[in-house]
Amino acid sequence: MQKVIDAVLQKLSRQCSETPFAAEFWDGTVKHYGSGKEAFKIVIRSESSIKKILGGGSLAFGEEFSAGNIEVVGDLPAMLGMYGQWRAVSGSLSLATLVAILWNRAFSRHTVSGAGKNARRHYDIGDSFYSLWLDSTMTYSCAYFKNDTDDLEAAQNNKYEHICRKLRLQTGESLVDIGCGWGQMIFYAAKKYGAVCTGYTLSQNQYDYITDKIKKDGLEGRVSVYLQDYRKAQGSFDKFVSIGMFEHVGKRYQEKFFAIAKKILKPQGTGLLHTIGSKDGAATDPWIERYIFPGGYIPALAQVVQNMSKEGLVFYDIEDLRLHYAKTLDLWIANFENNLGQIKKVMAAQLRDEKQAEQFIRRWRLYLNGSAVSFKDAGNRLYQILFTNGVNNNLPLTRDYIYSI
Repeated sequence: MQKVIDAVLQKLSRQCSETPFAAEFWDGTVKHYGSGKEAFKIVIRSESSIKKILGGGSLAFGEEFSAGNIEVVGDLPAMLGMYGQWRAVSGSLSLATLVAILWNRAFSRHTVSGAGKNARRHYDIGDSFYSLWLDSTMTYSCAYFKNDTDDLEAAQNNKYEHICRKLRLQTGESLVDIGCGWGQMIFYAAKKYGAVCTGYTLSQNQYDYITDKIKKDGLEGRVSVYLQDYRKAQGSFDKFVSIGMFEHVGKRYQEKFFAIAKKILKPQGTGLLHTIGSKDGAATDPWIERYIFPGGYIPALAQVVQNMSKEGLVFYDIEDLRLHYAKTLDLWIANFENNLGQIKKVMAAQLRDEKQAEQFIRRWRLYLNGSAVSFKDAGNRLYQILFTNGVNNNLPLTRDYIYSI
């Protein structure tokens, strides 16, 4: 089996000659691939791990990495950046792996009940966990960096300001946020712009957090939140926004999402969709879908625009913030690594098992670093799409309104 994996790693090295690396096998043997300073060493602790990852794709690799059977010493992002080539040289997925992927997707449906379960699995891990690596606004989406020196909190508030300007939000206008997270968008819009804001979330943790903050900040009557699926949204709003939620909708329900947006947005009203996008439209990576982000689907821009147009929504401005999300993830990763001790303590108490807490940390390290790589190599994008409910000919002719002070 060692000869088999050695042959695969040699092929991988030839495909990625710019990234020298080493491999340490279960018997202590170390082999070197490529020439020059090695970016990382992959430590394979058992022969059985090789049997699993050959034909097991990212699902098997993620499971073996999380269990500690495979370790990466050195530049983890460099190793993850080679994944596309790994798929090409390691052979096709086994039947067992394909069945496992399909089985998992069958239980990650985007129905009203299914969407709720998916969201709770990801967002209700606990505020104590997320607060250790997000910024104080508890924002879990791409930030916007006006300057390279912006810290995470400043960049997140830059993002909310950027969105408010794009929407041309005015005092007294009503704003609905579908998938409002921990609520910073609606708090920012209410406090700075005097908007009357409504949020929708499926996370009990997020709902409780927002409800408590409304009372603490004296925002009753100005900010409200509902623990409901977007398909149950009611009302009529001047402005619409959805930030980092569309990835949960699923390919099959995109038209439904836009039908709801049209229903609750006033005629000629303005909306903004902030979503991760992919080149061709793809289901979430099988390992991420199973262990981190159930039910995820990363749409292609063409799919989004087409489904938006079918429902009578007219897009008029699109911006790609790909590099902003890469930088956001780098800062999250730094926070995550700097707070590992506290994260382990929090998760060990929650899971009541130190070994499971270690596995949890490995999973999230892999997820965050893999996500950063996907934005840096342009596999993923981050789109902000401005649209109106029907044709609106009273729009600004330039983008000056966004950037002028």
